[in-house]
Formats: sequence, C-alpha cells, structure tokens
Amino acid sequence: MRGADIQTGALFSYLSPDVLVPRDHPLRAIRPLVNAALEKLSPEFSKLYAPAGRASIAPEKLLRALLLQAFYGVRSERQLMEQITYNMLFRWFVGLSMDAPVWDVTVFTKNRERLLLGDIALEFLVAVMSDAAVQQLLSTEHFSVDGTLIDAWASMKSFRRKDGSDDGPIGPGRNAERDFHGETRTNETHASTTDPDARLYRKSKGQPSRLCFMGHLLIENRNGLIIDVRTSHATGRAEREIAEAMIAARAHGRRVTLGSDKAYDAAEHVANLRAMGVTPHVAQNLSGRRSAIDGRTTRHPGYAVSQRIRKRIEEPFGWIKASAGLRRTRHRGLGRVGWMVTLTAAACNLVRLPKLLTSVA
Repeated sequence: MRGADIQTGALFSYLSPDVLVPRDHPLRAIRPLVNAALEKLSPEFSKLYAPAGRASIAPEKLLRALLLQAFYGVRSERQLMEQITYNMLFRWFVGLSMDAPVWDVTVFTKNRERLLLGDIALEFLVAVMSDAAVQQLLSTEHFSVDGTLIDAWASMKSFRRKDGSDDGPIGPGRNAERDFHGETRTNETHASTTDPDARLYRKSKGQPSRLCFMGHLLIENRNGLIIDVRTSHATGRAEREIAEAMIAARAHGRRVTLGSDKAYDAAEHVANLRAMGVTPHVAQNLSGRRSAIDGRTTRHPGYAVSQRIRKRIEEPFGWIKASAGLRRTRHRGLGRVGWMVTLTAAACNLVRLPKLLTSVA
C-alpha cells in the first residue's frame, strides 16, 4: 500500500542530537580528544573574558564549530552558521540542543577575534598533542620540515605603489581593467591595498608570481603528526629561518635529525643546524652548484630513511589545502591567517589520531 504524502507542520520531539548520530561515526572518536584539550585550556579562556557582564559565545563551542569548518571544508562562517542551524551532526559536535538558537555570523566572527588575541589555536594544538596517549605516538629524535604557499585574499590589481604614484584602473566599476605591461613591481616599492601583509612571491622559475603567505609545518617521523606550525611572510629565506626556529624549540641540546627538501640546501642553514646539535638530513641540490651536504651525512643509512619519510609532510599539506579549503585563505592579515592555519593543522591531526590510537591500544 502506498503511503500518503502527509506534510507535518509542527513536530514535538524528545530526541537529543546524540541519538541521531551513528555510533560508528568518525566524529564520535574525535570529540573526546577535542573536549579533553578544551578542558586544559579553560584557564586560558578565563583570562580573555571579563569576570562580569553579558555572556559571550562559549569559547569551547566556538572552537568546536571552527573545527567542523575545517573537517568539512565549509567555505565561510556564514555557511557554517547555516549548517549548524539544520545539521544535527553539527549541533551535536558543537554542543547545541535541538532547539537552541544559532548565533548571528557577525557575533560569531567578533568572538573568534577574541581567541586570536590569546593565540588559542597554538595552545589548542599543544593541548591535543600533550595527551599522554598521544605522546606515545611521537618521535622525539627524528623530524621533517617543509613550507607551502597559501594564496592571499587579495587581487593582483590591489598591488599598488606605496607612494600612490601609479595610475588607477582604466574604466568604471570596481573591477576595472589594469595594464601591468612593462611595469616592474616588487615588494619594496608596492603593497596590496587589500592585505598589506601579503607578499608577491614566485615559487620557482617559470611559475607566476602570486600574492601569498607561507605556511610551515614540523612533523615527527614516526607517524607524521604535526607538532609545530608557523605562518610567515613569503620570502626566499623564510623556510630556512622558520625551520631553525621550530627545531630549536625541540632539540633542547639533544642530538636530533631534521629532514627537508632541496630548498633548504644552503651552507648557512646547514651550519646553523649543526651548531644547534641538529643533524641536517637535507636533500642535496646539485643543479649547477656545490651542495652543503656531503659524505659526513649521506653515508649514514639514516639519511636515506629520513629522505624517504620526509615526503609524508606533503600529506598534511594536501589535506589542509584541498580538504580543509586553505589553498587560498579567507582571512586578511598575517595574524588571522596564521591563526587559521594553526587551527586547521590541529584539525588535520585530529582526523588521524583516533585510528593511530586504536592501532597501539
């Protein structure tokens, strides 16, 4: 017998969002890790808010919502609020009841800015990775580093002379034509009017110059988990300088190794690593010049192992840029971009941790 197409205008339900989420859903394994890290951050949250006054969005709920944006590649915070309104899975993960009102997107964004002042994204990554069970997954001796370009939320037309002497766009409208032919543009003489922190950078010969930032990851070599994240201006020395800063915080006078690609094969960088007691497992750049890496390093079997494992760092970069949607940032300013890159890196770890923890249990 065919069922009738009865439209229900009003419905009373006593079900909680928890009942509607499948027991084997991946987010069920991720949520306890997130809640444990947020509990550790409670004292840090208290420092960011006044002791009295109108209650804000709970920072725990705000961070869970931002993690969902990374997990599912939601393109904007406006769409994120839309999803939380009708998606019971999102409501359950954030911690909202079935009938709880969803925040206005402007209010949500302003509350997110408060967390940026406290550098909560980095604190959250540290809290996740400091869990006792997670610590057993990490190598303390062997690491790999790399950097990638993240396109800025700025048009090439916004890259104008700092002194304002260049001609404006030709024609009416906000997207008028602009002729760059024969014009020399550099970061010393030009800056983006949309995002002054963005830098014009070309990855290699034959590649186009882009307005971008540079993201840097440090992973441990046992399971390829991210243990440090930095974001910087896009410059030719940024990768090596940030790599030295990140590994210095991990070495602590111990003998460790650091794997990296040919872009790090520079005599000054290799010398700085050795001065810190770090063995530079840097890929040799033999294209027309002498490599800074010689037989002292390459003759050891560990060098070949490190060169093979360091390629795992491309996997989190791929997830961050493709799945989480950070190939091009949706924010402006080095501070905001760096905050979101760090939180997205923490989300990348959270996606992998449940399976890793199960395998060693």
